[in-house]
Amino acid sequence: MSTTLNRRALAMLRAVGAGRAELTCSCEPDLRIDGLPCCDQATAHDLARAGLIRPALGPAVAVGQWAPAELTDGGRLALGEPLAA
Repeated sequence: MSTTLNRRALAMLRAVGAGRAELTCSCEPDLRIDGLPCCDQATAHDLARAGLIRPALGPAVAVGQWAPAELTDGGRLALGEPLAA
């Protein structure tokens, strides 16, 4: 993924940050926003590989299952959000 994020990638990060997204728990996670499959899974994969988003793993989440998505510290920085102390 390039160091500059395009508008679609930033919109995807904002949706994750707003709690509107889910990821599959896998090495190439698929993304849903508002319950609908994301139209650009390649960018979703890039965001996950770049360490900007990840599934919020709970005790009952297995490989292949959907989990709420969350921003990593890198994702928050990409959106210009302050990091929690």
